[in-house]
Amino acid sequence: MSETLLLGAVAYDPKVVAIWDGFQKWFAQHDFDFDYILYSNYERQVEGHFSDHFHIAWNSPLAWLQTERIAAETGRIARALAMRDSDCDLTSVIAVRSDSSIQSIEDLRGKIVAVGAFDSPQATLIPLLHLAEAGLEPEKDFVVRVFDVLVGKHGDHIGGERHAAKALIAGNVDAACMIDGNHLLFSREGTFPTNSTRLLAQTAEYDHCNFTVLDGGVSESTVEHFRKLLLSMSYDDPQVRPLLDLEGLKMWKPGRTEKYALLARAIDRFKTIDAFVASVSKSYP
Repeated sequence: MSETLLLGAVAYDPKVVAIWDGFQKWFAQHDFDFDYILYSNYERQVEGHFSDHFHIAWNSPLAWLQTERIAAETGRIARALAMRDSDCDLTSVIAVRSDSSIQSIEDLRGKIVAVGAFDSPQATLIPLLHLAEAGLEPEKDFVVRVFDVLVGKHGDHIGGERHAAKALIAGNVDAACMIDGNHLLFSREGTFPTNSTRLLAQTAEYDHCNFTVLDGGVSESTVEHFRKLLLSMSYDDPQVRPLLDLEGLKMWKPGRTEKYALLARAIDRFKTIDAFVASVSKSYP
């Protein structure tokens, strides 16, 4: 009997069930035994990974760094196995209203900056790092207005960013942080009326989600088979295309980790995951 590969994923949206049910059927048609477990938040998922409740995690960038650091503390090895094409080379932006007198980052001193959820890499941690490294410390040199929507899901939803965008247009904040793709989306959908905003700043590039595997628990041959099947998925396949569209990609790519450095600097500066990493590391010595 073939070895079953279990995936852990976070249910950040109802579509997640349709996505993984569809992939499960596709894998079965390719003689690969695949199943999945859903979690309500990434912290629970990361803990489940170290308890060997599943073999591979579909991780947010913050969950990847949590896993990588806990692995380093507990003598395990974490690898980024694969990622979406849409996970690569992203940026975040800081937007202001077009009629604002704010022309530079320095002009945000004493102002109110809206961000997404506390644990959102793209809408909070990376943009706040950008401002801090430019000389403006959050909550010291400017007020941070946090829109804590679905904390624990690491910004894998649009709620916090859309609330920040609406607050900007309403004049309740002076600037708003979001991933660049959502700035474009908000303009297309009308959250940002035509020509109502302009970009004050844009961050350096970073990467987003990845499939994370820990050593032990499943054979390397099963992991490699999973990776090869992932990379073989074609957007031209009418069965696969709707699933890829739901998951927001056109092709899977090999995993890489160098572009998590920006987020790593942010969590080091703001001490975002230190307590969690320490707590989990103590439980899995």
